[in-house]
Amino acid sequence: MRVKIGSIEVLPVLDGFGVEVAADILSRPGVDDPWACHTERREADGSLRLPLGGFCVRTGDRTVLVDAGVGAFDNGKYSGGSLLASLAGHGIGPADVTDVVFTHLHFDHIGWATQDGVPVFPSATYRAHRADWEHFVAGENAHPTMVEKLTPLGSRLELFDADFTVAPGLDARHAPGHTPGSTVYVVSSGTRRAVLLGDVVHSVVQFSERDWEVIWDVDPAAASKVRNRIADEAADTDDLLVAAHFPGMRFGRIIAADGERRFVAV
Repeated sequence: MRVKIGSIEVLPVLDGFGVEVAADILSRPGVDDPWACHTERREADGSLRLPLGGFCVRTGDRTVLVDAGVGAFDNGKYSGGSLLASLAGHGIGPADVTDVVFTHLHFDHIGWATQDGVPVFPSATYRAHRADWEHFVAGENAHPTMVEKLTPLGSRLELFDADFTVAPGLDARHAPGHTPGSTVYVVSSGTRRAVLLGDVVHSVVQFSERDWEVIWDVDPAAASKVRNRIADEAADTDDLLVAAHFPGMRFGRIIAADGERRFVAV
């Protein structure tokens, strides 16, 4: 579903799906089965079916891809390969993309950065937070998958370590916790605003449950703090929130009542 934020167009671009056992990746400290109160948010077998992909932001003469899916990849749990076709469905070819920005550098967000050692988007400048680059690519605990996928970007890659404006109406905001360089991207035009969350949130349940933890958060306390801050700021406003792992990659609003929050898709 394409969304207009004032004059800016935001297009979900699906790459594939991942499947995880809900209770294995999202839990509540001290509670054996927290999902018992949220059975409608998981599959009947207890799994979560997680969309994989990103969002394309068209603003002015810029076409910005926020995250690049998992790529042509299938390990039995995560399977991708459709992102370029999804872009083509919107009339966008690889050469039309002017910028690629990453919310963070986990494998399911960088898959189409390069293929066979060549940048997939030949006209684009790629941008990532320096803290993630040092954690996943350049540091002593660098991950081979990230190194192989990202180092071929060479001079096309620009690292940032401060909030900045990517393009008119699209701003990068550091939101560490899930990873050291985790970044959200704020789309704004006129009185409209939307936040592309990356993996600050994996399931909409986390808007209702303030203390749930995700196994992949590098710093769970920091991740919880930033997640709740963003949700509280958006509550009962017209701000839209979305993450690639949300069902249907749907945007929604936060509704607050009696001290509780819930996510309502639009």
